[in-house]
Amino acid sequence: MKLFRLLFLSLAAIQLPLAQAQNAASAPQPPAPDSAATLNYIHSAWDTLTRSMKECHSLVDIKVTANPILFLPAEMPAPPDVKALEQKCHVKIESLPRHVEKIGDLDPRELSAEGLLYLPNPYVVPGGRFNEMYGWDSYFIILGLEADHRTAFAKGMVDNFFFEIEHYGGLLNANRTYYLTRSQPPFLTSMIRAVYENPASFPATPEGRAEKRAWLEHAYSMAEKDYSTWTRPEHKAGNTGLARYFDYGTGPVPEMADDAGYYIDVLHWLVAHPHSGGEGFMIKAAEHPDAAEAARLRQTSCDVHASTVCMRAWYGGYRLTRDFYVGDRAMRESGFDPGFRFGPFDGATHHYAPVCLNSLLYRYERDMEHFALLLGKPADAVRWDRRSKKRSIDMHRFLWQSKEGVFADYDFVRHKASNYAYISSLYPLWAGVATREEARRIVAKLDLFERPGGLSMSNFDSGLQWDEPFGWAPTNWIAVAGLDAAGFRADAQRNARKWNVTVDNGFAQDGTLREKYNVVSSNADVKVRMGYSVNQIGFGWTNAVYLKMREIMAEPAQLPAN
Repeated sequence: MKLFRLLFLSLAAIQLPLAQAQNAASAPQPPAPDSAATLNYIHSAWDTLTRSMKECHSLVDIKVTANPILFLPAEMPAPPDVKALEQKCHVKIESLPRHVEKIGDLDPRELSAEGLLYLPNPYVVPGGRFNEMYGWDSYFIILGLEADHRTAFAKGMVDNFFFEIEHYGGLLNANRTYYLTRSQPPFLTSMIRAVYENPASFPATPEGRAEKRAWLEHAYSMAEKDYSTWTRPEHKAGNTGLARYFDYGTGPVPEMADDAGYYIDVLHWLVAHPHSGGEGFMIKAAEHPDAAEAARLRQTSCDVHASTVCMRAWYGGYRLTRDFYVGDRAMRESGFDPGFRFGPFDGATHHYAPVCLNSLLYRYERDMEHFALLLGKPADAVRWDRRSKKRSIDMHRFLWQSKEGVFADYDFVRHKASNYAYISSLYPLWAGVATREEARRIVAKLDLFERPGGLSMSNFDSGLQWDEPFGWAPTNWIAVAGLDAAGFRADAQRNARKWNVTVDNGFAQDGTLREKYNVVSSNADVKVRMGYSVNQIGFGWTNAVYLKMREIMAEPAQLPAN
């Protein structure tokens, strides 16, 4: 009997894996990665992601759950089709209380509630919780629209930015009232060039050429005004001659109303890691402060009576400091929100002259010199040339680390370069500020970021979305385009191919494109341990960069050097 039982158990042990294998074989299998399927999705996704002031779903903001309000510039009467939205969409139409000359002139808290800022032309939104036109997202989206032969649409989005600059003080983080206090990475001149240099943007007729020149004249004046955002005292990185990110608002950001636990997560981590470099980010405070303490917190932390997000941001006897919130807001202007590049949760972003921002401004200045020459403004061209040369000198003085062979962010408060390896060290290749020898040394360190599925943000796994093991479309494109422009085509094509394979893998897995990817596992398996945990679907810049990577992959191979 015992022998029979042992024999039975042995047969069962063999049969169970066989049965499991048979069941697995009979279960529906996900489709194999297929670039044609990904492309079909992208071609149709532009329409899905399109918004305009004539449609009700364009007004919705899931980040702030109040009833929709649409704000128009103070100096602009409501067009009839906008007035019609009041009945059609049950939305309030209001005007801003006064003209906005520059970012930060109007405190969003002066308004009756948060709302959408009017834009005249249709635009593509990123997707997911992001249902408005974003600043740096739109550069990549515009590249994708043009790659997909939607040039008029791309031009309309750039014209929307001119409207923002003229009526809302500058190119905004996005067209919501709570973004009236900050911009985003300055890609405007790159957007202008993308439209101006595309032959399909204007008719090839005398009238079309006149329209093209008039458009560039207007673009030049708008870009000049937008550039002034980055030369204001608040955006200066100490005495370095370089720029920093900065938001003119105070306290926690209103758009975190749908994720108010984020700041609690930050406090929880800081309390658990007392010697992490974030010691200056916390102060002792009560969970329910009395009137006297609330008055102190307005100066040392945030206004608990003015912001429910502020009131909830408490853990273990601590609140976040005013300086942390300044850094938190600056981080959001950078677009990299959040990581550990500028201290825990990027709380010290405003203490740094970043490589990315100053690379973008160098390219901005070179573009403006180019536009000035096209428009017959030689004195302006000389001025822009001097600015770019000075920025290059300052970048090489403070950001280029000759011993390590990298461009690194510079902490101008502590007077020291960061040793945090970050993909932004490749931005100088794209901007053209790196010399040939510097480019060679930067590329020699590519393995700091290169993974099976593309380029990782960093080589440190902080648990946050803008660090290892995650890769993002915009930084992968800047890096790949920079490698290509600097003459490292084989590296560019290899990483373009890796990225697109990762996107194909993700699409085969769940039938959509995502805002970020796991470049270690080469798929959309993104598990963020802290902070933003959702991998948004859509997704505007991923759609665009996928198309642009195909162009890089299609380029002829480099000839061997003589």
